[in-house]
Amino acid sequence: MIETGAYNYINVLSQAASASATRNEVLSNNLANVDTPGFKRQDVTFESFLNSALAGHSTLDTAVDNIRVGNLRPSIYTDTSSLSYRLDGNNVDVETENAYLAENQIRYYTLIDSINQEFSRLKTAISKS
Repeated sequence: MIETGAYNYINVLSQAASASATRNEVLSNNLANVDTPGFKRQDVTFESFLNSALAGHSTLDTAVDNIRVGNLRPSIYTDTSSLSYRLDGNNVDVETENAYLAENQIRYYTLIDSINQEFSRLKTAISKS
């Protein structure tokens, strides 16, 4: 994390990418345990924390400037609300997990691309100075 105002967006995007990487690990673990009796799937919450941190500001710039990036951490939870249709108590559905994994990978690569674009804008601003 870079501690200057010029990198606020990059810091927020970096935390979101880190949360996405954590979710990728959790979803992969779910798939690895698809045949483990009694295993309950896990997932990661991050978007709701980010949304609440951004809420209540007149502009996105103001919201990002006021975020304490160090407080934005993903939270891993066990999904016990999903009914298990299997006799062994496992609630992992391979197709659903694969869909979540594909969605998460797209999100991760989009975040990395956004970080690269922010650095490119900063590089352009510095070189024109």
